[in-house]
Amino acid sequence: MSSMREQSSSFDVARIVRELSELIGTHARKAYQPHYEQVVLRLKPKGKPSTDLVIVRGRRVYTSNRDRPMPSNPSPFAMVLRKHLNNSRFIAVRQYGFDRVIELTFEHGGGRLKLVIELFRDGNVLLLDDEGVIIQPLTHAKYASRTLKRGVSYTPPPETFDPRQMDRAALDELLDGSEHNLIRTLAARANFGRVYGSTACSVAGLEEKMDANSLDSEQRDALEQAIRSMLDGLSAGTGAMMWMSDAEAMAAWNTADNEADRDAAAAGISEIAPIDLSYTDAEAIVEVGSLSLAYDAVFGSHDAAAFIRREEERLVDSGEDEGERQAKLDRRASQQRGAIDRFHERAAITQELGKAIQDSWEHVESILTQFNAAVESESWQSVEGKIVDVPWIDSVNPVKRTIVAYLPDEEGEPGASITLEVASTVHQNAQRYFEEARSQKNKAKGAQAALAGTEQAREKAEKRAAKEAAAGRLRGRQRSRRFWFEKHRWAMLSGGHLLIGGRDAKGNDTVVRKHLGSNDLYFHADLHGAPSCSLKLKDGLAQNQNPSENIPVGVSSMQVVQNLGEGLEDAREFPESLHSEAAQVAVCWSRAWGSGGAAATAFHVRPSQVSKTTETGESLARGSFVVRGQRNWHRNLPLELAIGMAVVNGVPMPVSGTPATISENFERWAKVLPGREKKESVANRVSKATGLAQDDLLSCLPPGNCSIEDHGLIQP
Repeated sequence: MSSMREQSSSFDVARIVRELSELIGTHARKAYQPHYEQVVLRLKPKGKPSTDLVIVRGRRVYTSNRDRPMPSNPSPFAMVLRKHLNNSRFIAVRQYGFDRVIELTFEHGGGRLKLVIELFRDGNVLLLDDEGVIIQPLTHAKYASRTLKRGVSYTPPPETFDPRQMDRAALDELLDGSEHNLIRTLAARANFGRVYGSTACSVAGLEEKMDANSLDSEQRDALEQAIRSMLDGLSAGTGAMMWMSDAEAMAAWNTADNEADRDAAAAGISEIAPIDLSYTDAEAIVEVGSLSLAYDAVFGSHDAAAFIRREEERLVDSGEDEGERQAKLDRRASQQRGAIDRFHERAAITQELGKAIQDSWEHVESILTQFNAAVESESWQSVEGKIVDVPWIDSVNPVKRTIVAYLPDEEGEPGASITLEVASTVHQNAQRYFEEARSQKNKAKGAQAALAGTEQAREKAEKRAAKEAAAGRLRGRQRSRRFWFEKHRWAMLSGGHLLIGGRDAKGNDTVVRKHLGSNDLYFHADLHGAPSCSLKLKDGLAQNQNPSENIPVGVSSMQVVQNLGEGLEDAREFPESLHSEAAQVAVCWSRAWGSGGAAATAFHVRPSQVSKTTETGESLARGSFVVRGQRNWHRNLPLELAIGMAVVNGVPMPVSGTPATISENFERWAKVLPGREKKESVANRVSKATGLAQDDLLSCLPPGNCSIEDHGLIQP
């Protein structure tokens, strides 16, 4: 990340508030807290892609459209924001005076809410109700003049000097009453901050170090003029400026044509501002459309990796103490018990409604008949307008072709409400409720099994507490979520591109059906029963540019990305070397591995050449496909793979691929060759040395026995 100043000044805040006012009318979607120091609020403009409002506490606020990994479970603070702000409309934004405090106002059926962002000291984010009472602060804080905690009225910080309200008399008073030099007086007492204080001195042609009270009237005229022009530029201008450290940095920025290159070039940005800073080198300036774009250029990649950083910081802590882990499992067990109860309740309710539909057969039949007749003679839209007068129908949904209707209670008045599919019969509608009840009962069974698993994990955690940590070992963490590609065989090829392969017949079907896009390529070893593989155009792994210091030496920090292959139409345009790399991995995943041969053959074709349909009279086994047309052959492929040690999105895991690619991207790696040792014992050995999970290692080793040639994976 660039070494430029991170703290926003009042000038920056004023411009960001102006930029945010352009988003008025958008709706707040979800809120996230990817890291304790960061809150992200997703705003959705009508008909446009959503934009993230990124709040880095005490530092900066800006909007960004970057991909950013997010935690799957929201933090308590994010939950509060979601509960109160979801689907509310953003209706106003303001800066408190000329202070580093921003207030956003949102409105929904329940009234108005305010989100206050304080950007001085350690910063804070506070959600207030309509009366200005704090619903929840990000952190509780106590200052001399105010307390920030739940349930108390929010008191803004003591008002600061606002240079926008300053006339000549106020300027004279400020200078005459000062016992310091000019720069210090402007920076602190006039609330300009160091950067903009220097700019005012430079524009006015005055020495920063001269005593503030010694300016003569001509110098005061020049200073007043300079301040006025700066404030006019702030309130009337748009866009922002970025200063490059030298010509080389400038050239790198100007030739960058994708996000990754721009992120790399951003290291050369030494300053950003909403107005011209005349004391800086004018030749090295790049103009951008908004201050948010400038912030995103400098800090975007660092801020987008916040969740990964949080996960990485947890890696090498000596770990949660056992009590905490135990408490976590206890909490999970009680949540699972609650879920089981809820599934049973839901099953009972839907079962009951299914019976009620059957009991009121004639009533439901007549509603469906009359409604369908009305729709036939008119349209859904006109019927929707008329149902206000029909006591037995509550609402209609033309998109889903359903209506919400009432069943008669014991007095014959509208009672229980039910959703009816108008194209289905009474019997089918009742069946739908019975099926839902059955599905809820099955879920309860699943939750029961999960609860048993939790109880088992509690026992294991107690036993595991005894064994811990050797040098260079990552702390293996029990993972609740896996990445989508881990359901299959997967490998990283050069450039970070992913190759996905089926683990079995069903897996082959899934890979071709779900993960072989029209821009990808299909690979297959020239052997019966080999996995169907998809070389992905856009999905893959990239080096994380902002790893946490907590990652042990030699372990690569990677992140999952979906923007590779920029500028390419499809995977056929990859270099030939990448195709033969994919073919090599596909062969290693097949039974060629254990056959005793030293090399093998594979082919690749376009997705459109792969099909499930056969000639008449033939049938295909599950997981098999017919390949038609010209095949591209890869011969004499070496049977060798490699494993590197990485932390992906903050999760420690092995990454497999060809030895050339793995050795280039991972400092700690090992080559895997066909051999005599069982793969279980290889996985066990590597797991003990690295702390990587044995299951993860097993799933990335080839099928069959192997031998391992260590390059720092086992012995760092």
